[in-house]
Amino acid sequence: MEALQDLVKGIKIESQTAALLTSAACGLGALVVIVRTVSEHRAAKDKIQRARIRRTESLQRAEQEVLRYRQSHPSSDPAAILSLSLPELTKQLREGSLCPEEVFYSYMQKTLAVHKNLNCCTEILLESFDQLKRVDSNKEGLLYGIPVSIKDNVSYKNYDCTCGVIINLNQPAKKDSVIVEVLKKQGAIPFVKTNLPQALLNYDCSNPIFGQTVNPYNPQKTSGGSSGGEGALIGGGGSILGIGSDIGGSIRIPASFCGICGFKPTTGRLSSQGIVPIYRGQKCVLSSPGPLARDVDSLALCMQALLCDHMFSLDPTVPPLPFNLEMYQSSKPLRIGYFENDGYSQPSPSVIRSLREVKALLEHAGHTLVPYEPLRVNQVASKLIIRGVFSDGTTSMLQKLKGGPLDPCLRPQVKLYSVPKWLKRILVFLLKPFSPRIPSVLSALCGVSTIPEIWKLHAAVEDYISETVAHWRKHNIDVLLCPMIGPAFNLLYCGRLTSLSSLTMLYNLLNFPAGAVPVSTVTAQDEEELKHFRGIYQDSWDKLHKQAVTGAEGLPLAVQCVALPWRDELCLRFMKEVEQLVKHKKN
Repeated sequence: MEALQDLVKGIKIESQTAALLTSAACGLGALVVIVRTVSEHRAAKDKIQRARIRRTESLQRAEQEVLRYRQSHPSSDPAAILSLSLPELTKQLREGSLCPEEVFYSYMQKTLAVHKNLNCCTEILLESFDQLKRVDSNKEGLLYGIPVSIKDNVSYKNYDCTCGVIINLNQPAKKDSVIVEVLKKQGAIPFVKTNLPQALLNYDCSNPIFGQTVNPYNPQKTSGGSSGGEGALIGGGGSILGIGSDIGGSIRIPASFCGICGFKPTTGRLSSQGIVPIYRGQKCVLSSPGPLARDVDSLALCMQALLCDHMFSLDPTVPPLPFNLEMYQSSKPLRIGYFENDGYSQPSPSVIRSLREVKALLEHAGHTLVPYEPLRVNQVASKLIIRGVFSDGTTSMLQKLKGGPLDPCLRPQVKLYSVPKWLKRILVFLLKPFSPRIPSVLSALCGVSTIPEIWKLHAAVEDYISETVAHWRKHNIDVLLCPMIGPAFNLLYCGRLTSLSSLTMLYNLLNFPAGAVPVSTVTAQDEEELKHFRGIYQDSWDKLHKQAVTGAEGLPLAVQCVALPWRDELCLRFMKEVEQLVKHKKN
């Protein structure tokens, strides 16, 4: 009996010891987690601080260089240089009536001023001052002496491509992207990197490293994204030509919001080597680098300069198709399809009004306008576009955001991405009777589970492209006139209103070239019409859309021009036609 009591007593002591040890282990584990979290936050804060210091130092160095130049060249006239179009500027540089130094320092000075107001630059490329001294070796280049801005994710040797995320800091590019190499070969001088939204997949322009970029027309509005730094800098007059990238409207939306032109070529027409995505391997919705500028001729000149033997040699995966100048300069009447909404996203009244005005101008000029309806966008938006971008159930995106703070512009999206798959599926079931769009988006964000599913998804995308081409040919159209997202949104709405991206993202899915052209501005009457806006579904997203675009009187409005794959010059020619007709109407 005593032996049994001793055994029981021993077990009790061991249990108490085990409990104490377990508690201690848990406490120690919690402490380790806390210490690690604090350490990670401190490391992230230090990284951000160093990046901001680098930016400040580069801006200060540029200011000193500009001041030195101005003191030694007091008769220089920056205003006259800044007023020239890109074709006019290249002509004067080639003729020698302007020198590259005058142009470079005029734009550098203006960039510094614009940045102070809009927060659009991430770093001045200090090597540009050295390149300026050697640029005469490229006098034959189509962009000789032209300063060019580049989006943060365009690789430039020894500079970070942050994509707005902490994990990419202190990871300088080992070499220039192919596009930067070709720009230099053509005599251009890349001189500044520009801001973008955290993790790229957002059409706002803010990140925890460099902050919020605002609109050149109204600082309470966003410049758009993800090439929002480019849109703001060019729209504010600080750059004459910029390079962005576009996976869902990321060139066209900031162009629309900032009153400039932007062009997304057919993916593969320009080299993407050295254009850094937020994550790689996604093949359904395609990204493409492309130019932004004040006018269409500048976009065309940039494409002509990039589509050269040097690019085809550096990147043999790019088809050796030089720019078709004859197609761009053609004046043949066009057969143009058009629509006012895609059946999923209802544009704002000001956008529809401007689209109708452009349609009337085109008809008056002798073109044939044909009603056109995109195929099943209400299904494609979630089943192909969202599921395509997030086939992994948003895992890659969330991993890229680890180790740093979350920007307010991205928070609404990340909250949705972070919901566990099992809960997303329950919410799909519960919300289906009450919401026509949210359940399908939640379902798409679950991604795909098996390899056969991803193959099926890729096959569905291929089928949709084939159906759309057949639909296009049935209507016998050359090009398509479409609404653009706009006018510029109030701050912190883009992340809450991803549904509208169907208007632009459709052409990344289809891999059709597409561009944005400014055509009008918001009027007081448009603002009155907006009060009655209800949208297609009259759901929470339609209500948010109305809130996002209020207070936009005087802001620019754009239309979108689209062509079939590899008909990039035809798309640009159509954009030029729209631009000229609008210009003549104003005159």
